Amino acid sequence: MLRSRLLPLCLALGACACVRHPEVVQQRSQQPDLLLRSEVERISARVPAKATLDSLLSAHNLASGPVKAAVASAAGVFNPRALRAGRPYRIVRTIDGLLREFEYEIDANRFLRIISPDHDRPEVLEATVVPIEKETSVVSVTATIDAEHPSLISAVNGSGENIQLALSLAEIFSGSIDFDSDLQPGDGFDVVFEKSTRDGQFAGYGAITAARFTAEGREHHAYRWTDPSTGAADYYDADGRSLKRFFLKSPLKFEFRVTSGFSQRRLHPVHREYRPHLGVDYGAPYGSAVVAVANGVVLSAGRAGGGGNQVRLRHASGYESYYLHLSAFGAGIRTGARVTQGQLIGRVGATGTATGPHLDYRLRRNGVFVNPRAEHAKLPPGAPISANHFAAFRAQRDATDTLMPVGVPQNRPDAVPAKRR
Repeated sequence: MLRSRLLPLCLALGACACVRHPEVVQQRSQQPDLLLRSEVERISARVPAKATLDSLLSAHNLASGPVKAAVASAAGVFNPRALRAGRPYRIVRTIDGLLREFEYEIDANRFLRIISPDHDRPEVLEATVVPIEKETSVVSVTATIDAEHPSLISAVNGSGENIQLALSLAEIFSGSIDFDSDLQPGDGFDVVFEKSTRDGQFAGYGAITAARFTAEGREHHAYRWTDPSTGAADYYDADGRSLKRFFLKSPLKFEFRVTSGFSQRRLHPVHREYRPHLGVDYGAPYGSAVVAVANGVVLSAGRAGGGGNQVRLRHASGYESYYLHLSAFGAGIRTGARVTQGQLIGRVGATGTATGPHLDYRLRRNGVFVNPRAEHAKLPPGAPISANHFAAFRAQRDATDTLMPVGVPQNRPDAVPAKRR
């Protein structure tokens, strides 16, 4: 009788033991998995001062073997001692000191990559220099010289771009516009150019495709054209004539001013008597770069009495140019040295008889000093594109014009829209 009563009770207890409580199941499912330590460590930083590839890798506790292998592999494509302080780099290393990957940004366009292609042979490393992937687009801007933006640099900055674009514009028009004195309120420019971004951030400028610059009431045009017979690219006006001139219009880049012009009778600021002034004075900050206005040969570089430190160049067609009151001479500027147009020949100073830092620039033709600004106006335009290629140039010019911003500098009361070709 007792056994018959206990049997149902045991069966009931056994059935209860076979059912898991739902709360218990939920608690177990929420218990965290066991966390395993990662076998690699990733480090991103910037190169410290005076670092070499050897010292940089060693500072991250890499074993000596991988460090030597990395330096040896990099030497085939990059100078391991040429790391620049402040450039970004990235390391992937194992917890036992082996190198998996190293990347160093050489410049805005390239980076050095060292990888371990076979993890079973960690002593074997491969180094390559890889181009940085960028997105490049063609964009355009318009800017005006005004009271708020009185110079080329400030006008470019006001358009949202930076000084590198201003330098490129100045270089293109250096043979036809004197950026030291030609710009007036109401002048302005339109420019079409390539612009690169990397991960959505500005990564540099490419070529200027076309530009239109209004200065002294005249429109100056520039179109980039690559000669198919030589592969050389240069800039030409709307009629296909090269913008390169025999002389630059100024030996200074831009943003300086003419303080005294060419004159046969000028009151000397020091001697207080009337004398001929056979050049053009440019007021400029001490140390500003002075460049050769044309290809030539150095006739002299040294002290020249009241002219202070002076460089004198001989050019073709009987021309000579003089640069007075320099504070220093450019590298390699000595008698007999050859110079190219735009090459640094000295720095603005106040040596000799001078009341302050400035450049006295003079030009002589066949032994007679001439007004540099008037002489430049007489020079013929640059060489034209050959007749065989002019039709192709014209088609490219017209296509480029469609990218040019529509409009003209807004502050000129007499401004009229540019003629569309």
